[in-house]
Order: sequence, then structure tokens, then C-alpha cells
Amino acid sequence: MALFFTKKPRIGDAHYALYAAIVAQSRQPVLYADWGVPDTLTGRFDMVSLHMALVLRRLQAEGAACRDFSQGLFDLFFKDMDRSLREMGVGDVSVPKRIEKMGNLFYGLVDGLGRALEDTGNAKALEEFVLRDVLSDDAAAHAPDLAAYVRRVNDRLADNSTAELMQGNIAWSEAA
Repeated sequence: MALFFTKKPRIGDAHYALYAAIVAQSRQPVLYADWGVPDTLTGRFDMVSLHMALVLRRLQAEGAACRDFSQGLFDLFFKDMDRSLREMGVGDVSVPKRIEKMGNLFYGLVDGLGRALEDTGNAKALEEFVLRDVLSDDAAAHAPDLAAYVRRVNDRLADNSTAELMQGNIAWSEAA
């Protein structure tokens, strides 16, 4: 994941379209109302981060062909987080520190997600990931549902063509 925070590619309409689709998918009511994701700023950040990480994993599977596009999508994500913090009244001095913390959380989530998805020998790896990185302890009973959803989304993203993704078009797996 070291390719992020590198040169700044141009952010175009396709980046905005794909980012809007990621945000919309992360706001599905079932995630919060039925599966126990906290409906808080942190919970919503976690859901956008989770969906962003899944899309970036898909794009990174294409290697150098998607590097600049992926970087632009990542930059847009953190540009939006910066804007959101400022709109919430976080002071100019505090924003960079908060963004750095959010970046660290994002990288931790990306790392944990990658390990869980790649640990095919451990059927519970994805459940353990969502329990550790996404759900609160009181929502542990919903870990299998959220883990199954993450797996479905990951599998569905593999079916999306790179060209379509880089045009801002995405087909998601339904949450429920």
C-alpha cells in the first residue's frame, strides 16, 4: 500500500462517480440497522474505508495500469475527509493530525482486510477481521453477516471490468 501518498494524479469525473458509488454503498441502512455497524462518524468512516479498500484491492490487482487512477481515488477520499472535518468545525491546526490518524486507521483496515481475504484456510478470518476492525463488541452476533457481505462484495468486484471501474461504473453485491 506504499503507493498511496505519492504524486498527485488528476482527479476526473470517473473518480468522482466511483467515489460517490462507494459512499452510497457504504450508507446502506442494513449495515447499521441490522448488522450492528455503529451509526456514528467512526462507524460511517469505517464503512466508507471498508468499501474503498475493497475497490482499491480490485484496482491494484491490475498493477501499473490502474496505479494513477487508484491514487486519484485515494486522494479524493482523503480530500473529502478533510472537507468533512472542516465542515464539522475542526480547526485548521487539528485537521492534518486527524487526517493522519484517519490514514493510519485506513491503512490498518486495508492490511487487516487483505490478510483476512487471503487467509482462505481460516473460514473465520473475515469474521475476526470485522469484529476487530469494524463492529463493536455488542454487535458480535452480526459478524458472520457482515463477513459474508464483504466476501460477496469482494467476489462481485472481481467480476467488474477494469475499464468500467475506471469510467466510474461499478456493480455491487447487495447487502441483504
